[in-house]
Amino acid sequence: MRVLIAPDAFGSTLGPVQVATAMAEGWALGAPHDEVRLLPLSGGGPGFLDVVARACGGEMVATTVSDPLGREVPATLLLVDEPGRRTAYVEAAQAIGLHLLAADERDPGITSTWGVGQLLEAALAEGVDRVVVGVGGGATNDGGAGMLAALGAGPADLLARGGLALGAADESALIGLPGVLDRLSGTEVVLATDDETPLLGLSGTSAVGAPGKGATPETSQALESALGHFTDVVGRAVPRPLDLLSGQPRRLDRELGAGAAGGLGYALLVLGARPVPAVTEVLRLTGFDVAAAGSDLVVTATDRLDWTSVRGSVVSGVAEATAATGRPAVVVAGELLVGRRETMTMGLAGCYALADHPAEVDAMLADPVGTLRARARRVARTWSPAR
Repeated sequence: MRVLIAPDAFGSTLGPVQVATAMAEGWALGAPHDEVRLLPLSGGGPGFLDVVARACGGEMVATTVSDPLGREVPATLLLVDEPGRRTAYVEAAQAIGLHLLAADERDPGITSTWGVGQLLEAALAEGVDRVVVGVGGGATNDGGAGMLAALGAGPADLLARGGLALGAADESALIGLPGVLDRLSGTEVVLATDDETPLLGLSGTSAVGAPGKGATPETSQALESALGHFTDVVGRAVPRPLDLLSGQPRRLDRELGAGAAGGLGYALLVLGARPVPAVTEVLRLTGFDVAAAGSDLVVTATDRLDWTSVRGSVVSGVAEATAATGRPAVVVAGELLVGRRETMTMGLAGCYALADHPAEVDAMLADPVGTLRARARRVARTWSPAR
């Protein structure tokens, strides 16, 4: 049997390539007679650059940026020369990833996206025509204000002190934003994310995302207010772009992906970024359709399969694309938090959890590679019994 292993990262614990390798090792133990191909995938979060580099080649350029608390960390960007243009791929999580902070350092009220702005500056210095920013897995909730400050939109002491400080921002905070827009006018910016969260509201980034980054309910409410004020400041600094169909001003804060990485998506939209589903872009770059059509079974994986995974995730993208080829797709999940009805609706032929209760979660975290390898071995025996 020909098996295609096409997983996402396991949060910040294992990258997509590491997950795919562990699963392939387990599959070889359970079904050594199978032909296994690895095709790691990404939804724009940790591992995005590794996946794109594996698919497209290109040149990795090393740099140094600030982490969410302003400490220097190593980072890279990927340069890919294509006919007629040069593209830089940027992984925002290298600068603002939750994995960069210890558990007791996580506070989305004070973390900043300044390092993402530094990554964009590094890309622009390479003379690129296009910048694709993979956004996911962030520890910030500053509406992308820190990134804008790093690009020259305004003073760092007003914009780069975290989301809570934005409540005191005035019109002078974004005095340089028109100049930033002029500087970027000749560069195509692409926002690649699987996060469809809007910026504000009950389903916005402060309400939905901030608690997982260490925010208390009171902090989440304060961040909601501060980001609302920040959008007003942005609206006074630059005119809202017009919708090409209706001719009416666009509400960027309400657009899908505006709330990605605590509002980093919103700031990229302000800069004129074109939003694309990261999964769709990665599936295209990796040639997933052809690989799936040439396989008998597709196996994907994620650390957590819940209601947010039903659409706009690596798992949902793999399931949909595989269904179009007529092949079955199954998923191995660290935690499986949806029922059979939801997974069947997604088009999955089977779901296998690494952890069914809290004790197993602890064991999984202690040895994620070994746990993945063991589960893949059992799944292989189910789908490809010994001859």
